[in-house]
Formats: sequence, C-alpha cells, structure tokens
Amino acid sequence: MQNDKIVVGLDIGTTKVCALVGRKNEFGKLEILGMGKAPSEGVVRGIVSNIDKTVEAIKKAIRQAEEQSGINIGVVNVGIAGQHIKSLQHNGSITRQLTDQEITVDDVNRLTNDMYRLVTPPGSEIIHVMPQEYKVDYEEGIVDPVGMSGVRLEGNFHIITAQSNAINNINKCMTRAGLEVDNLILEPLASCMSVLSDEEKEAGVALVDIGGGTTDLAIFKDNIIRHTAVLPFGGSIITSDIKQGCMVMQNQAEQLKVKFGKAIADEASENEIVSIPGLRDRTPKEISLKNLAYIIEARMEEIVELVYAEIVRSGYANSLAAGIVITGGGAQLQNLVQLVEYITGMDTRIGYPNEHLGKSRIDAVKSPMYATTVGLVLAGYQSLDQRAPQYYEEAPKQEVHTKPVQQPKNNSNNNTSGGLFQKLKGFLSDDIDNKQSY
Repeated sequence: MQNDKIVVGLDIGTTKVCALVGRKNEFGKLEILGMGKAPSEGVVRGIVSNIDKTVEAIKKAIRQAEEQSGINIGVVNVGIAGQHIKSLQHNGSITRQLTDQEITVDDVNRLTNDMYRLVTPPGSEIIHVMPQEYKVDYEEGIVDPVGMSGVRLEGNFHIITAQSNAINNINKCMTRAGLEVDNLILEPLASCMSVLSDEEKEAGVALVDIGGGTTDLAIFKDNIIRHTAVLPFGGSIITSDIKQGCMVMQNQAEQLKVKFGKAIADEASENEIVSIPGLRDRTPKEISLKNLAYIIEARMEEIVELVYAEIVRSGYANSLAAGIVITGGGAQLQNLVQLVEYITGMDTRIGYPNEHLGKSRIDAVKSPMYATTVGLVLAGYQSLDQRAPQYYEEAPKQEVHTKPVQQPKNNSNNNTSGGLFQKLKGFLSDDIDNKQSY
C-alpha cells in the first residue's frame, strides 16, 4: 500500500510556489517523479495576501509537476507558516472507568481529542497537537502509556495554533486551483522530516529554516517536538537591505546576494568590485563586495540573534547535543555556518533533504531550499510523531495519511509501470479530508 501511494507536497512560499510529486520505492526511500515551480507574488511573509496571484502560481507549479511526472494531481499536502503561528504547552487528563483493564489507544485518543476542544483566542484555531510526556496515576515521565494499568491518565501537549483567516485563504486558493487539501502541516515540522536524523532528534537539535519571508524554528529532544516558532524575517529582507544600501534594482540585489554574498564581512576581499549595468543611458554602478558583505552580515546577525533568543526562551538551550541544523534557501549563504556558531556557540551544519531521498529524476530537490516541500511529501508516508501513528487516527486536524487519488495522465509519456496505476485506480477514495527560497 505504501509503495502504491503517489503523494504531492505543495509549498506556498514567499518567493516561490513549489510542487513535488513523489512515491516510495522498493527500498522505502522517496523517489521524486516530478517538480513544478513558479514565482510567488501573492504571498507576504508566509501569508497569502493576493488570492488571484497565488492561485495562478499554484496552477503553474502544479501544471509543470503534472507534465513532468505524468500524474493528474488532485490532492496535496500543504504547508503553512507566518508570524501568526503560535505554540503553547497545555496539560490535560481523563479518568478511566474500566480501571481493571490496561490503558488503550482509545484512551490516548480521547485525551488527545480533548486538546482540540481547547478555547483559543478569537480568530485562531488549533492545527497540531503534539504529545510530550504522559503521567499515569501521578507516575511521571511516561513516553507511551498504552498497556499500563491506571485510573488517571494525564498528558503534557505542545499545541500549535494558526489564524483562521490564513487557513481559510489557503483553502480558498486550493479550491480555486481545483485541488483538495489532505493535510495542512506547519512548515518547520515538514522540514524536520526531510533533514533531521533520528539520532539528532534523540540528542536534542534546533532546526532553523531560513526562507524568503520567514525563519522557522523547531526544537527536538528525546525524539519529541518541544518548541516551535516562526520569525517574520528571511532572505527577502536581506535583499531589500542590499537594494537600499547599494541603490540597485530588486532583481540585481537578489543576484548580488546569491552570487557574491557572504555572511561574514571579514571573509570578503577589500579589492573585489562588481559592475552593475546602469539604468537607461547611465554609467554602470560599481559595488564593493566588502560593503555588500557588511550589509548582509548586519542583517544575518540580527536574524541569528533572534533565533538564539527563541532557543533560550524555550528552555532547551543547554540540552541540544546535536546543536543547530540550518536549512531553507537562506542556508546557501556563504560563511553562514561560521556566523551561527560564533553567535550561538553551538555546533552547526547545513541540512540537505537527503535523509529519506532515493534516486530521483530531479537532482535539484537535494538543495536546502526544497527541504520543506520534500517534507510535505514525506508527511504522506509517516507521522509527525513517530511513537504511535495510530494515536492520531481520530484527530481530524492531526491525521497524517494520504489517499492514493493521483491518477496517470492519459496523454503523457510516463515511464513508470502501468501496474502501479492499475493499483491506484483500485484504491480511489471519495472521502477526502478537509518558506522557501534564498
């Protein structure tokens, strides 16, 4: 069944909309069948601000992915981000009636479902409920209570909320693009699935996803998500700083950042100069790479300091043996690892979405800028919490599975075997459940 599923991830980012079509191969690795990408002009800091432009970008990305993969796309896993994302810790408890029997999955489900009924601030709703530890009859520190005996079952939960309007706008875009949403997933959680190893999650690690409009943070310890945050700064604000500081056009500023940008000014040469074509009938403008690096370093220092302050606020700053993993388009900035290590004092590496990838037709997906999209595809095959996927079967917003509704295009020259598509036709289902560029 797992190998028969075709899963599509759709990342609606600030700078790009990206769609990936994938399936598991015989070795359990993810094979990317097709990719589509389009410039994103209707999204600001992770939030849809112009539905028409966003719909057009989605359609273009989906169309490219369909043509490349030969699959008719009908259902997608969509990511959500933005400064409106909030997280909180909450304790809940239930008293069991059948005290002579073991704690069952139904008991855990009942406790988890109660968390979805929490009263949230007006205009917001719960998108994820992530269990931390459980307590059985005041016995603390239990990771999995199923099978134990006890009367009172308590749980500590990490709850993530999002603005209802932001969710509604994403759903409107999906409907107008002719798509249905299978799972709405917080983008840093998706990125974690694609770039972090089980050992890092066990030891304690902070994932920092630097996208175009936002920088996302997710902290793991003992294989459990402990803290999440979304900061309203990303690669786009660096581009804006270069545009103002060097007095160049927006596209020129982006090219300067990508081709010549460095996160540490001391690494840039004093004598290197880049010539930028002038506007109409004007002489070319010369840009010092040293000055360019100073502009980038100032803003990157601010972003990294905000991230580190959030890590300290989480209370896990001294518990992250695996340090920090940087991913997203912004992770491609030269000397960024050294800057992060200098400011935070933690071991740092670049996160590439290769952890679960097999041999794919598109090598570009191995770039950090596609970590979120690869993670959204992986979310169709594995749960956000690896302890007990069955715990979420009754939680409507937390359900992580994908129905195999993607169908082969009749008019495509698809190379995959016809047997796969025959299986897909047999498993069609009618009940469909309702950041980054550098």
